[in-house]
Amino acid sequence: MENVNSEHAEEKTKTKKKWITPKTFPYILVFPAVFLFAVFTVYPVISSFILSFQASEGGEMSFIGFQNYIRLFNDGLFYQSLINTFTLLIIQVPVMITLAILLAVTLNSALVRFNGFFRIAFFLPSVTALVTASIIFIILLDSNYGIVNYVLSSIGLEKVSWLNDPFWAKVSIMLVVTWRWTGYNMVILLAGLQNVSQELYESASIDGAGKLRQFFHITLPQLKPVILFTVVLSTIGTLQLFDEPYILTNGGPNNSTLTVIMYLYDQGFRYFDFGYASAIAYVLVIIIAVLSWIQLRLGSDRD
Repeated sequence: MENVNSEHAEEKTKTKKKWITPKTFPYILVFPAVFLFAVFTVYPVISSFILSFQASEGGEMSFIGFQNYIRLFNDGLFYQSLINTFTLLIIQVPVMITLAILLAVTLNSALVRFNGFFRIAFFLPSVTALVTASIIFIILLDSNYGIVNYVLSSIGLEKVSWLNDPFWAKVSIMLVVTWRWTGYNMVILLAGLQNVSQELYESASIDGAGKLRQFFHITLPQLKPVILFTVVLSTIGTLQLFDEPYILTNGGPNNSTLTVIMYLYDQGFRYFDFGYASAIAYVLVIIIAVLSWIQLRLGSDRD
């Protein structure tokens, strides 16, 4: 009996040694990460793509072909959400990136004191809890009791209906998003500025180039790849905008701040139309991919 147990243990040891070898050990280490990526990323992507061709009938999903996509391209509310999202994108992203560049260049200068303090101060909004930040802005922008309207009325200006007017509601969301993410982009641009050679500035100074000329002929060209990176990131983030308009205005008034992701959320989790929501998601993915490709193409140095 002891011999049998001994042989069994020996076989078990051999099997273990066979699986764990110098060649297989790296694969064993990465297996948990690959497994989790497959379960929580690859599977949902494939599953939602299949779901976009299905609809719920009597509590069961059935294949309906391209009906969800045909319905989507005839959906006025979807176009409304798309226009709202692109309005925010076209106005807010350039403003935010310009501010981030100016802040990064300013705080990279040796002339500004307490650089570290200002860098942390501008970066802090990006790590602030989103709900907290949104609630603060709701209080600040309240039409009747908000501090902003109090200041406006104190200097003789009329109060603004920040969150209840279609135009000003969009402006309010732009303010919140700009406040929250300008510092984040600024830090990325600051990192890019560290790689710009000081010899270029010294040579330019010797040739008589002023600070403004150095900015346009040295700083901006050298930062071009980093600026492109922040533009692509900000574009993707804005096209996926959900939290700020959801908390501040809930898409109102009259769907003027309804974004594509909010519309997707409503269809999926309010009306439980998961097939239609999946179709919206895949159309948005295509839009993001095309826009990113165009931006990378335009920002590339190659013709």
